[in-house]
Amino acid sequence: MNDLEFVQRCVKGDKRAWNEFVEKYSSLIYNYIHSVLKIKGHTFTQENINDLFQEIFLSLVKDNFKKLSSFKAKNGCSLASWLRQVTINFTIDYLRKLRKPLVSIDEETGDGFSLTDLLSSNSPSVTDMLSQEEKLAHLKDCIDKLDIDDKYFLELHIHRGLGLEELKACFKISRAAIDMRKLRIVERLRECFKSKGFVLSDKK
Repeated sequence: MNDLEFVQRCVKGDKRAWNEFVEKYSSLIYNYIHSVLKIKGHTFTQENINDLFQEIFLSLVKDNFKKLSSFKAKNGCSLASWLRQVTINFTIDYLRKLRKPLVSIDEETGDGFSLTDLLSSNSPSVTDMLSQEEKLAHLKDCIDKLDIDDKYFLELHIHRGLGLEELKACFKISRAAIDMRKLRIVERLRECFKSKGFVLSDKK
């Protein structure tokens, strides 16, 4: 059985094939994450690396294996080589997003949450008179003060559009813990914005 046939079995829901995929390629993906982080000079905790590892697997299976289905073995490309490139690109993209604002202040998640809610104000002398660029600058500064796990949560929840149930599986914690983490992040951002003179709404 060649790589393409193997992938097609995984995509069609063959549990035996998928278990074989996980067993065969987990080490490869894990090792390339380490390689990219080392080359880029980043030091992550083991928990961060495990989260990134899980997110790469999640990207492969999301939307009925849409990403994994894109493997076509073109020009003799092996599945290992394709996964290597997927892992490298995903990890570099993840690192790049850590260095800049993760989301638009107007982007909303599926449950209607947006960072604009935190910036809303009844005081025209504060937020209404700020340009979009100034608001984004304040937002970036507050996001930069979050720890790496909270930045990652925002990236997945708002920018990548993962729901809270998906985040529960990604972070391997209970739904209650996910809800608490979101609330904690919101409160940290609210306090940061408040320290900059914003009059904040009460919407969570």
